[in-house]
Amino acid sequence: MAAETEINGEKPAMKTKNKSYYYESNDDLNTYFANNRIEIPEVEKSGFSFRKLWAFTGPGFLMSIAYLDPGNIESDLQSGSIARYNLLWVLFVSTILGFVMQSLATKLGAVTGLHLAEMCHRQYKKVPRLLLWIMIEIAVIGSDMQEVIGTAIAIYMLSNKAVPLWGGCLITIIDTFTFLFLDKYGLRKLELFFVFLISIMGVTFGYEYVMSAPSSADVTKGLFYPICEDCNSAVVLQAVGVVGAVIMPHNLYLHSALVKSRNIDRKKPEKISEATFYYSIESAIALLCSLIINIFVVAVFAFGMYRKTNNDLREVCSNSSSAMFNISSDVFLANDDIVDADIYKGGIFLGCTFGMAAMIIWAVGILAAGQSSTMTGTYAGQFCMEGFLNLQWPKWKRVLFTRSIAMIPTFFTAFFSSLQDLTTLNDFLNAVMSLQLPFALIPTIAFTSNPKIMGKFVNGLPYKITSIFLATAIIGINIFFVATTIQEENLNTYILASIYILSVGYFFLVAYVVVHMFISFTGDTYNEVPWVKKYMILPLDENNRNHVL
Repeated sequence: MAAETEINGEKPAMKTKNKSYYYESNDDLNTYFANNRIEIPEVEKSGFSFRKLWAFTGPGFLMSIAYLDPGNIESDLQSGSIARYNLLWVLFVSTILGFVMQSLATKLGAVTGLHLAEMCHRQYKKVPRLLLWIMIEIAVIGSDMQEVIGTAIAIYMLSNKAVPLWGGCLITIIDTFTFLFLDKYGLRKLELFFVFLISIMGVTFGYEYVMSAPSSADVTKGLFYPICEDCNSAVVLQAVGVVGAVIMPHNLYLHSALVKSRNIDRKKPEKISEATFYYSIESAIALLCSLIINIFVVAVFAFGMYRKTNNDLREVCSNSSSAMFNISSDVFLANDDIVDADIYKGGIFLGCTFGMAAMIIWAVGILAAGQSSTMTGTYAGQFCMEGFLNLQWPKWKRVLFTRSIAMIPTFFTAFFSSLQDLTTLNDFLNAVMSLQLPFALIPTIAFTSNPKIMGKFVNGLPYKITSIFLATAIIGINIFFVATTIQEENLNTYILASIYILSVGYFFLVAYVVVHMFISFTGDTYNEVPWVKKYMILPLDENNRNHVL
């Protein structure tokens, strides 16, 4: 056998041509987990082990925070106020779809030792790879804007308007940097902190659910009865928005990187199988928690704000404390228009209905949602940058750069916009992020269905068909949502022309990753075809492992 080729002075741990799957063992690629991986305990008994489940617990809960960010919470309350309980089943199905796609992302990380962005760096040519990175960065920026704005609104409510929205954005930007240094004290402590924030959301939104006391029968029917009674076009559009809000493109990149925090012996296939098994259980538990919290929010506003007019809520507030009535007078105008619900109006409604304490508790829940999601969004941005661009910057430089990209436009948007402008921005940002879904879903399916990459862990035919169907449905739904949103804006001819031109480039890039996906299904079959070799595929060999930009 020929001597192993050295890479950067080190011998590669494994040759792909001699093994049944490919993995990256260079710890220098991962500055977060290289020296801080969680060890998996060995147990004497065979079968399920709670000790091992506990060791693998953490990444799924960090991932689930994206299902609980302020954008999702606002989508939940709008769903309840527009369609009552009729869209709970859409939320339920969307969470299941999210679980399927997140499971693929965890499998990729567990099997290969590379997260999704790192694998994109090794599988896509330079130009499409850079375009993919830009698309995912747009998704990260859009999500960050929702999260920071939601946090700023929570601070605005908690401070009784003393802290302006731009001030809340500034506070969020600064304290996110502070919290990110928690991982210096150990990864488990950081994960525990995120679980604590999720617990705050569960307690606060659960409190609102108990206070509202919606009908359990109606909630159950909404969850398991997939028919929308008396639904108009606004409800259909809201249903599409629920799907777009739940499944976040950058979350697949995040989750595939987080699973690398466990020390899995990838030389032993049984250890990889064990990791994917426990990660699936942990993700299911985490997403179940997020689903319950989302149900709380939908049900509260389905019970209290469904088809309520501004005058209806003004009357409710007139019977509450004078402080709440004074706050509400600027929010609910004296007319019979149906209330256009958002996070701020939702808090005012709860304060008028159940007292000032209910509004404060709601704001605390939104604060926890916004703060936790801004932190995980920061991680997602850093993983994408280091993976797509193969950057090995120190952590503080990556934090500063990625946060600046997202935070600067957010701060100026908050500084020059009103509260109403910021709350209506949520739908636009959901549309922007929906457009980026193909650039996370399709690569995930492509890589996990590539026998050259996954070996014995490759997706089987039923899984390939199912995942392609789900991805097609999700992408189609979200493109419909975006197209409908654009039509409702009544844009002028020049802006529409620009959108159509950009759409051509967008669909060309989507077509590229789709073709790449089908080539990936065959492993090496088409790798030597001239046009494939030139434009589509980078070979998975030792020379490609440290391929640089």
